[in-house]
Formats: sequence, C-alpha cells, structure tokens
Amino acid sequence: MDRAVVVGLGRSGMGAAKLLHSQGLPVSVIERGDDPLVEERAEPLRQLGIEVVLGLPLLPESFDRWRGALDMVVISPGIAWDHPTLEALRHEGIQVLGEMAIAWRALTHIPWFGITGTNGKTTVTHLLSHVLQSAGLSAPMGGNMGISAAEMALQLRQPDAILPDWLVMELSSYQIEAATEITPRFGIWTTLTPDHLERHGTVDNYRAIKRGLLERSGLAIFNADDPDLRRHRNSWDRGFWVSADGPEPGGCPADLWIDDEGLVCDQGGPLFSANVLAMPGRHNRQNLLLVAAAARMIGLSGNQIASGLASFPGVPHRLERIGSRNGCSMFNDSKATNYAAAEVGLKAMDAPVVVLAGGQTKRGDADGWLKQLHAKACSVVLFGSGADELHTLIASSGYDGPLHRCPDLSHAVPVALDEADRLGAISLLLSPACASFDQYKDFEARGDHFRDLIQHTI
Repeated sequence: MDRAVVVGLGRSGMGAAKLLHSQGLPVSVIERGDDPLVEERAEPLRQLGIEVVLGLPLLPESFDRWRGALDMVVISPGIAWDHPTLEALRHEGIQVLGEMAIAWRALTHIPWFGITGTNGKTTVTHLLSHVLQSAGLSAPMGGNMGISAAEMALQLRQPDAILPDWLVMELSSYQIEAATEITPRFGIWTTLTPDHLERHGTVDNYRAIKRGLLERSGLAIFNADDPDLRRHRNSWDRGFWVSADGPEPGGCPADLWIDDEGLVCDQGGPLFSANVLAMPGRHNRQNLLLVAAAARMIGLSGNQIASGLASFPGVPHRLERIGSRNGCSMFNDSKATNYAAAEVGLKAMDAPVVVLAGGQTKRGDADGWLKQLHAKACSVVLFGSGADELHTLIASSGYDGPLHRCPDLSHAVPVALDEADRLGAISLLLSPACASFDQYKDFEARGDHFRDLIQHTI
C-alpha cells in the first residue's frame, strides 16, 4: 500500500499524521530534531502505530527508505513550498501537499468559510464563529490558529461526532499555496499589505496566492476600505464589498456599509448600530462588516448579528486589554507581527502611548507605523533581537521621544511601566511589529508572557 510521509512534529504535522492513520493509510513522520522534548512529542504517535524517525533533515536522501512505496509527502506551513527537496519529490511524481489540503479532503462534506488577509483574519475568524454560534449554529473555528484543520477533521471522524453547520477556517498564505484544492462556500479577504516577502519574494506573488482562494470560493467578500483590494476591484467580475467609510468608498458602491450616524446599512436600509461591538478602532468596524455580510448571506437577521457582536469578548493577543495602573490602560497586541498590523494597533489607541516593540524583524514598509509613532507615542521601549535595527529605523525617522533598548520583555516591561508613570501615558501597548521567533515559539507565547509580567506588577 502507498505510504505518506509527514514532515515535522509540530501542531500541523501531528494532526496530519493522526488523520491519515485514521483513514487507514500507512504513515511515517520525519523530524530533524532528536532532543528529549522531540522524543516526548513522538511517543503518542508511536503508541498509535505511526512510525516516527528523528534526526532526519528535509533532504532527498531522507526519503530513501520508502522509495517505491512513497505516494504522498505532507508538509507544515513553516516549510517553504519551493524548498529544493520538495521540488525534487515533485519531479519524481510524488504528491506534495500541505496539512490543510488533507484536512480539506476529509471535510468537504461541511461548508467552509475561508478567511484570509494580511491583518484582521484572526479577529474575523473568532468574531464570525461567535456570531454564528450565538445564533444557535454550530460553527467551530480553526486552521491557522487554535485547533489545526487536520485535528478538527480527526475529531469529526469519531463515531459520536455531531457534524457542525459550518467550519470557520483561518487560512494563511503558507497554507493556501500548499492546498490549492480548497474551495470554500464563502471566502473573506480582510486586508493586503506587504508581508512574508522573505518567503514569497514579491507582493504580487503574495497577493496571487490569496487571490486564488477567493477565486475558488462560491462567493467572495472584500473589505472595500483596504487600498490594495480597492485598487484591484475592477479585476473582479463578482464579489460583495463592505465599507466603514460609507456607501461609496473611493467612488465605488458598497454592498454593506456604516453610515454617518454609525448604523450598519445595506440596500434595504439600516440594520443595527456599529457601536454594539466593544472593540476599539476603525479596523474593527471593517471586521464587523465582513462578519455581518457573511452572516446575512446564510440567513441571520440584523438582530441576531447585533446580539452576537455585542456579546463578543475579544481576541487574545489582538488589542487585548489586560489591566490598568495609575490611569494607564495596558494592551496586549502581540498578534501585530508586522509594521502594518502594529500601525493599526497604534491607530486604535488613545494618546499618549508607551509602545513596546521588537523581536525578529521582517521586511515591509514601515512608513505608516513610524507616522503613528510620531503622532501618538510618548516613549518607545524596544526588545529582542531586532532592538538595534528598530532603534536605528525610529531614530533616523526623526522621532524625538525617549527610545530605550532592552534584551527581552522581562527587562522591557518595567522600563515601559516607569515611562508610563513618568510621562502620564493613557495607554501602554505591546505591539511588536516583528515576529516572535527570536525568543518565543509563537506570538501567543509572547503575549502570554507579557500578560503575566503585567498582572504580576499591577
């Protein structure tokens, strides 16, 4: 029988291995690491009868032991789609798939919302799942955050599983490019700004990957306020457009919008007040509209949508208010892993703001973020491997507020708190503008550490 080899023992890899094994396919897992922690992760798979081989890097010869029986190689989103070894495997006629592709094959009988975008997709995913479930529908979320799609598929294969009405799936560009067969019932595109260029090379490549998902969707929903999406609007012959800027953003008609009185409206008239959502910022009004559009399309009333929005508790690590001290509110925006996301977070803050930024720097246009720092930040505290680079960037922009450099968050938080007290800041914001991988396994771990540091102080 043909064999599948899964590369990596991360969340996606473990989910993929268990799902394929449950379908009766012989599965092996390779992992380049071989330390005790990796051994510990391998043990549950071995107990299921899944072969796990440690200490094998992603090289063509690592697959020699399965030559002749190897049919499929499954990769995690962290592995570049154009990795030379993957190209060699394709040349041999071996299928190379992302974990999301095998999950899709197992879940095609359930309709999907596929949500993508540079920023906003996590909030929209959480918010849409919450609104649907508050209206009595079963609509679990997963994919790029929370439970992996393969783990979700595995759970839904259990004999006692009750099939949900919808799946609300967040999809990153890494996942989309490795799963081009995904065809959601509805696709939602939140924003497009330069990101992951170290992986995709150009903005055009990055845009094309996300566009593919929307082209394959039964109906595509777009944020008409995003400059890049609006610039390419005429290239779409269908789609549903929403705007927080009124009925004609950029001179083009919106299908759902917020009017001058703060009411969400469609062609039939007002539906509910946008103020039902407690989350701050214009960008969250755009997120609200994307969710409302999707919910309306499957039959929810304005009252049902408004009720769900009003009860939404917020998204961890995205402008998450975690406390206050001496009149200064503390916000965890660890999800802001690029300049554009950090710019959005700063725009939503009341000034003056003490900003914590740093981590593993990424390519991208920092001009908008720097403009917000000039407008709102009374002090900036930098940390992690990118602190020196960011210090040079901010100082060269002419920022004249205090700039501090610290080795890590543990040192940076006390400095930021002292600055907030000294300068009378209204807000203290962790919005890193960088990836977390210099010191953390992911942005969630970074945000959790920040929350712990703050809550042990205030």
